Amino acid sequence: MPLMRFDIYKGRTKDEIRQILDITYDVATQDFSLLPHDRYQIVTQHDPEEMVIEDVGLGFQRTEKFVMISLTSSPRKREDKELFYKDLVTELHEKAGISPEDIMINITPNTKEDWSFGNGEAQFLNGKLD
Repeated sequence: MPLMRFDIYKGRTKDEIRQILDITYDVATQDFSLLPHDRYQIVTQHDPEEMVIEDVGLGFQRTEKFVMISLTSSPRKREDKELFYKDLVTELHEKAGISPEDIMINITPNTKEDWSFGNGEAQFLNGKLD
């Protein structure tokens, strides 16, 4: 049940944005074995002065195609995360033309008790979801 947030610079077309969302969902479904309809994605577009994205000295050359992908997700195994990072960067590069240096991914773990899908209920805690 990852919540996926995408921070991008303004200027991409609706089709480009949808392609990024679809690729990310497909890779997450494959690598994290998501349940059907387990898709929660939010895009925020920024003017250039609203994002400062450096590289901790790694020498990356960022462009206007930069995308920051933040997942809030149940805990994942290290090897699953590494596979996801690799697969997602490969797919976004091959299918959407985004340079691997322009893709930054962050996963923040949380647990089932941290979710309410509506009606003020904790569906994982009250038995409506497993």
